[in-house]
Amino acid sequence: MAPQRRGPPRTAPGNGAAERRRQGSTKKDRLPREAQRTWLRTVGLGAGLALVTLLIWSRLGDDDGVAEVLARRGEVLAGRFIEVPCSEDYNGHRRFEGCTPRKCGRGVTDMVITREEAEQIRSIAEKGLSLGGSDGGASILDLHSGALSVGKHFVNLYRYFGDKIQNIFSEEDFQLYRDVRQKVQLTIADAFGISASSLFLTKPTFFSRINSTEAQTAHDEYWHAHVDKVTYGSFDYTSLLYLSDYLEDFGGGRFVFMEEGLNKTVEPRAGRVSFFTSGSENLHRVEKVLWGTRYAITIAFTCNPDHGIEDPVLT
Repeated sequence: MAPQRRGPPRTAPGNGAAERRRQGSTKKDRLPREAQRTWLRTVGLGAGLALVTLLIWSRLGDDDGVAEVLARRGEVLAGRFIEVPCSEDYNGHRRFEGCTPRKCGRGVTDMVITREEAEQIRSIAEKGLSLGGSDGGASILDLHSGALSVGKHFVNLYRYFGDKIQNIFSEEDFQLYRDVRQKVQLTIADAFGISASSLFLTKPTFFSRINSTEAQTAHDEYWHAHVDKVTYGSFDYTSLLYLSDYLEDFGGGRFVFMEEGLNKTVEPRAGRVSFFTSGSENLHRVEKVLWGTRYAITIAFTCNPDHGIEDPVLT
């Protein structure tokens, strides 16, 4: 018998169409899965970039360029002093031998004013500022001139409130203020090797209260870098007494000495005194306060007796 020729196996009717449908269905299923994987990769990449950005931001803190902490809030410093070369800013002013800075620098100490004294001094600021306060984030109280922030302006609290001042402040308040000023003056004189009697209190010397409220006037924009000797010609030595604690009472608000490539910051601590020569060797700024309330008092000294002011007196 001759062998039979066999052709390709027959496909059952309709099987080819079913196979095509299965292939088409597989492709359709694959597309959403691939899209999902692409979406997950995109989200993952975005999250990674966000994390890296957050880590970089947290390392920089509130201010880019702040690279070194000169004084941390948690430290209790007997005294820390850094000498820096004097600028030429003092050459444009009358010089007073034995007082005008020839040794320049910046110092920090926690041993001059106690935290209890700082709390009492802060209560003076709170009482005075309760009479007014800026519409923006920065309010001042100057017991010497009587200047008080009220809304977008300043008033003289002694004239504006008259005899009511006797019910706000006490003679003990003003005596404490004078005692604190004298302690700071002696600290500056000792650090720079000059006679305390050659220093004269000068204006403006004032309390400041800063919070995160948006600035309403130029007076509220406290965060700009500046040089005290340029801004206030009478200043030769500047000091700040902090009356509240960084990261407990407020966030942001650190004091920053501006230096090329390596800024240095002071973290406020109640009772801490920061002091420095007032020329451009100590260009500085204050970071914006992000939350809470920051209290401090600026106490400035001049070598020129013509620019001196008296301690405030309760009249």
